[in-house]
Amino acid sequence: MSVSKFELEIFNNILSSIAEEMGTTLIRAAFSPNIKERKDLSCALFSSSGDMIAQAAHIPVHLGSMSFSVSAIIENEDINEGDVFILNDPFKGGTHLPDITCIAPVYIKDTLEFFVASRAHHADIGGKTPGSMPLSTTIHEEGLIISPGKLYDRGEFNDGLFNRILNSTRDPVEREGDFNAQLASLHTGQRRLVESIEKYGLETIKEASVKLLNYSESIMRSVINSIPNGVYTFKDFLDDDGAGTEMIPLKVKIIIDDDQVTIDFRGSSGRVKGCLNAPLSVTTAAVIYAFQCLAPGELPLNSGPLRILEIIVDEDSILNAAYPSAVVGGNVETSQRVVDLVFGALARAVPQKIQAASAGTMSNITFGGHNTKSNSDFAYYETIAGGMGAGSSRNGASAVQTHMTNTLNTPVEAIERDLPVRIRSYSVRKGSGGKGKFYGGNGIIREYEFLNNAEVSIITERRKTAPYGINGGEHGLPGKNLLYSNGEFITLAPKASFSVEKGKVLRIETPGGGGWGEPLKQ
Repeated sequence: MSVSKFELEIFNNILSSIAEEMGTTLIRAAFSPNIKERKDLSCALFSSSGDMIAQAAHIPVHLGSMSFSVSAIIENEDINEGDVFILNDPFKGGTHLPDITCIAPVYIKDTLEFFVASRAHHADIGGKTPGSMPLSTTIHEEGLIISPGKLYDRGEFNDGLFNRILNSTRDPVEREGDFNAQLASLHTGQRRLVESIEKYGLETIKEASVKLLNYSESIMRSVINSIPNGVYTFKDFLDDDGAGTEMIPLKVKIIIDDDQVTIDFRGSSGRVKGCLNAPLSVTTAAVIYAFQCLAPGELPLNSGPLRILEIIVDEDSILNAAYPSAVVGGNVETSQRVVDLVFGALARAVPQKIQAASAGTMSNITFGGHNTKSNSDFAYYETIAGGMGAGSSRNGASAVQTHMTNTLNTPVEAIERDLPVRIRSYSVRKGSGGKGKFYGGNGIIREYEFLNNAEVSIITERRKTAPYGINGGEHGLPGKNLLYSNGEFITLAPKASFSVEKGKVLRIETPGGGGWGEPLKQ
């Protein structure tokens, strides 16, 4: 059977729905609020050669980088039916240590044909601070490093490895629950993929996979071809690395030559001492995402576009981190700035297609300690939404997660039910969006009152620099981090790690998005 163009859309939906069902399984079975409520996870299907053939609409920074994880497993070569691989090593296919990837092969008649994979952000994986998002200067301060290995070997469970992982965390019960949910998601993916193969035939599914990759490549070539030929540059800055380096320069040169594109980041900052270094997998994920945003909605989300995106980075730099760089913030913050860089450059070519800068940060907060009420240790992580940049025909949305994060809000009820914290205030930060013909979206104000002593870490950006406007639009307001102490709020640095006593209040004000077009005269 030859798969027609009409049938291709059917198979695209069949395969992506398998990834979606994997995600649903993981969410429903998970223990932690970060996975169950915020949905900080991603699931995808891969060919036996490592090409992503389908994904769910989960987290861009996960999905664009997960091919690196599968490639690391394929390089292992010792792959058997009944295996389940696990890894988080940023220098061997991972992103940062809290993101743990589980991968299982799918065998049909004793032949490896596909892989299913799930990645989830675990609220703690050890390291120097609760939540495993420290102001680190080396990877070894960030938590347990899991090099690609087998959690199951031909169906035999590796108790030693699993116990070593659990014993490295501050909340092993929650971790075990989340790992079991990830394993259940793999079983769901394997089962549904086998069912589809039994219904439509192996060769048909494989042919559809190849054609979907080719189709995505073809669409992306059309997208690139619609951009005027030329060289487009942009420069932006990261506020600081949490270890003394401030205003860290990043720059890009995008070369468009018909349907070919080169994205050249050479000349950006070298490796920094602090935690903002990004593995190449993360940089790649951000570039893929930015170009996917220019594509029509029918673009199948797979590895096809990677074939024509030539990405150039300096060795051992902030955008191509080498061991033992600290990377925990590179995944969440530097990835956002890479998107701003690519969009900033493309706005020089096709401003009508590019929105102004969004918040440009995930505004990460982690905290943990001992819950005296439950007499147990806890660790918590979340990102806080901000303002979306305005476009050429619309205002930016307020109070939303943008770009490389696609997570949801953690409900106040879930936080207060599970943790010794009271959310004292949660509102839209009015007036934080940039003015323009179309206004940028507003950020968020979120206040945490701690009901126990706790250790807190914040990794945020766009506190010194502002989300840019486009085509005459004004910048959005930078964010603020504040701690209520001795009767007044004191300003905290963009990156900070500190202890709080019971009753202290942390206030996070996230950035607004940039405006688009010159403001209309009143």
